[in-house]
Amino acid sequence: MIGAGAWGTALAVQAARAGNAVRLLARDPGRAAAMRAARENAPHLPGVALPGAILVTAAAAAALDGAALAVLAVPAQHLRAALGALPALPPAVVVAKGVEAGTLALPLEVLAEARPGLAAAVLSGPNFAHEVARGLPAAAVVAAADEALRREAAGRLAGPSFRLYAGSDPVGVQVAGAAKNVAAIAAGAVMGAGLGENARAAIVTRALAEVTRLIVALGGQAGTAAGLSGLGDLMLTCAGPASRNFSLGLALGRGRALAAILAERAGVTEGVATAPALLARAAQAGVEMPVCAAVAALLEGRTDLAATVEDLMARPARAE
Repeated sequence: MIGAGAWGTALAVQAARAGNAVRLLARDPGRAAAMRAARENAPHLPGVALPGAILVTAAAAAALDGAALAVLAVPAQHLRAALGALPALPPAVVVAKGVEAGTLALPLEVLAEARPGLAAAVLSGPNFAHEVARGLPAAAVVAAADEALRREAAGRLAGPSFRLYAGSDPVGVQVAGAAKNVAAIAAGAVMGAGLGENARAAIVTRALAEVTRLIVALGGQAGTAAGLSGLGDLMLTCAGPASRNFSLGLALGRGRALAAILAERAGVTEGVATAPALLARAAQAGVEMPVCAAVAALLEGRTDLAATVEDLMARPARAE
């Protein structure tokens, strides 16, 4: 398990629960030592005990020696750098959600560039890390072109409380995972500004239409948008303050400055970097994404929330 943030730690706990010996790789040796001593990831998953089957280490070579599967649980914007610092990898599962700034690459595209020929899958779905770590019921999808890898990943990570479905559309799963973070910022902003549940429902519905168009344009399957990695994750992430992206939008809607919000956070809010990158990727594909464009403009300070809502409501009428 590469990455000892909330999600990497939660998946390490789940993998251990499923009967695996797990090595959890932390970037910082001091943090790794603290987690070993406390048997807990206090900054990210307080109160969740690390099973004895998890070895926490900061030594990449030791973590990967003889490993059957690598789970890459680092933020999308740091994935390329992390890959550059790692030794040879076994087949990998990427759980990052986002679009790389600058290159506009999806996580599996980054992996393919950094490690050509490596068998890889993507895991995504409506999952809060703290609930998965506690063993509460959850489901996700593992998508890859390689059917054997899908089975291997599911076999290693699934369990009675964590149901994994196989998927053959890694492009659609990645696009949906990236777009839902952007939509959650928009949903949080309208709620923070007191614009009501109707406005949030409209944002979520139109965001789903946008992501469906982009999935198809990039060669994915429209039906993926209606699955766990699409509609499922969108519902979860746009629903409440446990979502980092929703809570950021909520604070923006209440009038707080983006820099001040980010300064208070230990974890990464992926939608901030993803919004402009996703919008640029969509433009390359000839896909219009008004909700994504509105979020990007809001984050960059090119408009305020009132003007953003006015612009969205004034768009030309069209058939749904």
